Amino acid sequence: MFDPDQLSVEVVQILDENGNGDERQLAAFSDEWLLRAYREMRRARVIDERLLRMQRQGRIGTYAPFSGQEAAQIGSALALHKDDWIFPSYREVAVCLMHGMPLEQFFHYVQGRLSGKRMPEGLNIFPTQIIIAAQTLHAVGCAWASKLKGESHVSVAYFGDGATSEGDFHEAMNFAAVYNVPVIFFCQNNQYAISVPYRKQTASRTIAQKALAYGMKGVLVDGNDVLAVYETMKQAVEAARRGEGPMLIEALTYRLGPHTTADDPTKYRRPEEVETWRAKDPLRRLRLLLERRGLWTEAQEDALVAQVNDEVTAAYEAAIASKSGSIVDAFDCVYSEAPKLLAEQKDEVMRRKQRSGVR
Repeated sequence: MFDPDQLSVEVVQILDENGNGDERQLAAFSDEWLLRAYREMRRARVIDERLLRMQRQGRIGTYAPFSGQEAAQIGSALALHKDDWIFPSYREVAVCLMHGMPLEQFFHYVQGRLSGKRMPEGLNIFPTQIIIAAQTLHAVGCAWASKLKGESHVSVAYFGDGATSEGDFHEAMNFAAVYNVPVIFFCQNNQYAISVPYRKQTASRTIAQKALAYGMKGVLVDGNDVLAVYETMKQAVEAARRGEGPMLIEALTYRLGPHTTADDPTKYRRPEEVETWRAKDPLRRLRLLLERRGLWTEAQEDALVAQVNDEVTAAYEAAIASKSGSIVDAFDCVYSEAPKLLAEQKDEVMRRKQRSGVR
């Protein structure tokens, strides 16, 4: 008999809440790497805070903030190659920016433009998925295609803990393991699927242990420790690239803000809980390490924040100054070659626009 209570899953951690860690493990990370990781996380936090304020000002549409999850996103993205594929949900802004998505592109997305879903040529990021867990199937399909074509690309599906309650997640896991495809399932367990807490998503103690049922490896990592996330993701990606199959990574983290700008987390979370997790802030712990090593100062912090704020302003202004496109463009965003019926519909729309004088 298999007793789930006897299953032991340890959390991978290198850097604790106070920026301390085993010096032998820390020695594997150069000063340059640590500084890059912190700058990227701080950049992501500034961008996230600005986007939240801009939504409140009515300058962009509904937005899903990710503050608190920077280590999970930046740490995992740092372990990827440029030609690896990313399949994001609506909260992976930092991942996409890290992988090369221009910030102006994201402004097109939150302004509701078609161009916001059309990634630049050569950028291996699938369009943002808002249907929960659907991207897990797409990632498996892409990974299978890479395997059949003899490529070395790895696909990564990003999702939250709520997605593990969807059928798509389980189908994707099963298919990936059976066909041994190079895909990483990266779950950011931020403790809530909107207002539904983790304990109501599953009776299993961890999400990582679900990998066992599908015949793949599962890892539980401190999602607020960028060093541990990077090392875990690096090992998973290298294994997948060697043909050793898929892996499920559960990154334990916390969403400090609302699910989206249409949500009020005070209705379902206690202030004490939020403050407990705020003490585990991924930026704080890495900055403490940098300061102890004499690598970071308040002046550097202020300069970086000012620089990123200027970047956000410039990207926003460029986005609103660009052409928004028209409904006709929607017909060109699905098929490489439009089927006869779609081509006829496009012609009809164009004729109506011409008759009405609408541009």
